[in-house]
Amino acid sequence: MKKILILGAGKSATDLIQYLLDRAEANDWKIIVGDLDEALAKRKINGHERGEALFFDVFDEALRKKLVEESDIVASLLPAKFHYLVGQDCLTYSKHFITPSYVSANDQALDEGFKAKGLLYMAEMGLDPGIDHMSLMKAYHEILEKGGKVKALRSYTGALIAPESDDHPWHYKFTWAPMNVVLAGQGGTAQYLRDGKPCFIPYNRLFTDTEVYEVEGVGRYEAYANRDSISYIDTYDLKEVPTFIRGTLRKEGYCAAWNALVRLGWTDNQLQIKGGEDFTYTDLLTAFLPDSNKSSLKERLADFLEIDLTDSIMDRLTWLGIFDHIPVKNPNASPAQMLHDLLVEKWVFKTEDKDLIVMLHLLDYELDGKTYRKQSVMSMIGKDHDHTAIAATVGFPMAIMVKLLLENKVKLSGVQIPTMPEVYIPCLQELETLGIHFKERDIELANL
Repeated sequence: MKKILILGAGKSATDLIQYLLDRAEANDWKIIVGDLDEALAKRKINGHERGEALFFDVFDEALRKKLVEESDIVASLLPAKFHYLVGQDCLTYSKHFITPSYVSANDQALDEGFKAKGLLYMAEMGLDPGIDHMSLMKAYHEILEKGGKVKALRSYTGALIAPESDDHPWHYKFTWAPMNVVLAGQGGTAQYLRDGKPCFIPYNRLFTDTEVYEVEGVGRYEAYANRDSISYIDTYDLKEVPTFIRGTLRKEGYCAAWNALVRLGWTDNQLQIKGGEDFTYTDLLTAFLPDSNKSSLKERLADFLEIDLTDSIMDRLTWLGIFDHIPVKNPNASPAQMLHDLLVEKWVFKTEDKDLIVMLHLLDYELDGKTYRKQSVMSMIGKDHDHTAIAATVGFPMAIMVKLLLENKVKLSGVQIPTMPEVYIPCLQELETLGIHFKERDIELANL
């Protein structure tokens, strides 16, 4: 019997666990799920005879090592900063390791050790990063195989809310880690390649330097740049491609309103405010606005943002309740934490809600004297509050990778991400059977 260890039973783990349990009897697998919340892990196992739920604390070194040693393969949905700890144990006990998170410097340092033992550390095996790598590389390689020369690659993904659950002016709800959304774009300048030259977007311009796209069959979305696209040029082997950018999708209008919060200073996670017992969001707003001769707080805010009172940005900010004297949950915190606490209440993903994933690739290329654009679109609406689109698109790629390794169908070693045909062909084929598929079409640019 092969033992599969899954660390983390949160929102993104649901379909990973279910996929493996559904195939456990036929393949003689046992699925062990560990989480700080043992009750949550038990709910995800749901009494399956091939499943086992247990308490897991990543800082309990003895327990962590014991579980890794007793398993045949490990898949981690822990916070990214903890993957290195588990990865070290996987190296010690000669186990393959799979995560959906970006490769950190610490993770990359394990590369030689994993290669020496013929082990695979497959990172970025989720949605974005993950499915974006696989689907973009498939489209790119297909163009090269027919003799095309790619001039530009643009890849965008959004974890959004389904149209039937879109019931407020921000058109967004938290379907994954809220604080990551609040802090998006911080910690570094966004970098991408345009016409063969590196371009940079600092945080204070990130949500204004956007592009708007009509995504076929889904609607209009705006895209802002991810932190570092340039680092993927070597990984994707794109040395001959002049323009390359990866980014995030939001419904049109979101970025301008979010930029208002950035300009206010409300996404600052360094400043620690001592607000006092009766501190409200209206007090917070007042504290961050400069002096003005405007009579009302709304007028002062509009004046600061250099917009009209009737601007849709004001509608979105007003809807948050910042003029309504709502008490701050923790008045002794950073502005970003205070904003997080407010948005968790306002952008709540309700029990009856469904989420939406949208992925868009645009590949401009030359072939036989003409220029074309390949448009590749994936959209998926979640089944329900537990079996979300994000759980499916993060969990299924990880689960398929587990299966491919246990079946000895992948012969890679070292720290890798899924850009190679050996991985993306079988994975994308199976994802299609699971409802995750791309619609592609090629349009001559002269006809756009």
